[in-house]
Amino acid sequence: MSDQEEQQEQQGERLQKVLAQAGMGSRREMEEWIAAGRVTVNGEVATLGMRVVEGDVVRVNNKRAIHIRAQDTRLPRVLLYHKQEGEIVSRDDPEKRTSVFDKLPKLSGQKWIAIGRLDFNTSGLLIFTTSGDLANRLMHPRFEVEREYAVRVQGSMTEEQMRQMLKEGITLEDGPVKFEKLMDEGGEGYNHWYRLVMKEGRNRVVRRTFEALGLPVSRLMRVRFGIVNLPPRLKRGMLAELGSGEVTAVLDWAGMEAQPVVTQHADVRRPGRNQADGRGQTDKAGDKGAGATDKGRQKNVSAATPRGKAGVRRGASRSKAKAGY
Repeated sequence: MSDQEEQQEQQGERLQKVLAQAGMGSRREMEEWIAAGRVTVNGEVATLGMRVVEGDVVRVNNKRAIHIRAQDTRLPRVLLYHKQEGEIVSRDDPEKRTSVFDKLPKLSGQKWIAIGRLDFNTSGLLIFTTSGDLANRLMHPRFEVEREYAVRVQGSMTEEQMRQMLKEGITLEDGPVKFEKLMDEGGEGYNHWYRLVMKEGRNRVVRRTFEALGLPVSRLMRVRFGIVNLPPRLKRGMLAELGSGEVTAVLDWAGMEAQPVVTQHADVRRPGRNQADGRGQTDKAGDKGAGATDKGRQKNVSAATPRGKAGVRRGASRSKAKAGY
């Protein structure tokens, strides 16, 4: 291969990156699609490592077309949702239970990607984006992004248990787990509240950890993911879309280059008639969880809410110099 041909070969963007940026899924998922022959470029079956340039037409399953332009000047969209208990974070459910995806705005040529999951009985902050790259930065274990929870358990932890969870951690059937922070929030009667921070998102890991300590969880609520807080006025079942400045701040914190932006306005959607809006349902977890701030190395982003502008604080640092998962 001549130098000129090699230079042309290196032009453009890798196909899996372009598909992820278009909101089709994560890069890893796109690589699987390419390997399975589900993607074509200009009518030819794509191969792993292929690059695309301006003017190329990419199709997935011979249906959805993506036209490659010289520069995509759009920011990805980012939605915050206050998940209610009794909803699943999945598009497919044999039991036909209510899905959080049913509440999201319809998209053309893209899809919403959930950043992390919450189980059926857990409430709190869910983040959705059209960017596979951003989703990967926030979810991949190597980035160690912090998640903060308010949890109510039956009983209370001993001082030794609290020390163990912060120092050595405990071992579950799928490996060790440790809390980065653990705060006693008090309680009345048999129930006790704690606030904790951890850097992983294994299935039901918070519930399983407390159950291993002999403390069944009766309420669990996620109040922060990375630098994004659950806004105080975002009631159960409501959506809020981050504005362009907030999205840029999240991308910057995650170590991703922010392209020139198209202005986006915050969009808060109230529940429909068949959806409980959670008004008058504030409790200790909700009051203390919404708008939580990590006073250490990070500053947080809260979405615009019905009664005020979004609060974005600049200069947020990343755990281990990266956006941690």
